[in-house]
Amino acid sequence: MLTDIHPKLPMRHKVITKDYYITKLGFKVFGNADYNGYLMIQKDGIQIHFFEFKELNPKENYGQVYIRTKDIDRLYKSFLDNDVRIHPAGNLQTKPWGQKEFSILDPDNNLLTFGQSIE
Repeated sequence: MLTDIHPKLPMRHKVITKDYYITKLGFKVFGNADYNGYLMIQKDGIQIHFFEFKELNPKENYGQVYIRTKDIDRLYKSFLDNDVRIHPAGNLQTKPWGQKEFSILDPDNNLLTFGQSIE
């Protein structure tokens, strides 16, 4: 019955969020409409939606998304090549639960963790 999931994360400034995800991470805007206070982006087979929350304190934001990939090494390298800041505790590493992972924080402190199964 279920077919997809599109997480919704908070953003303070649509222009900044849009620029970060498109310029730094290689996403594209999804859809033709430009909704006030709302942003939909897509890369490959995933979508992330953002809602405007101007009063958001990034230090109190716990938005998180786990994104699976089929080529974690290439993705990690592409982010490094594009000067994407890797989370201080999120460098590429193999975890005890059988995933190779790394993490980044977006401009609003939403945590994006990318992972690939190594089993």
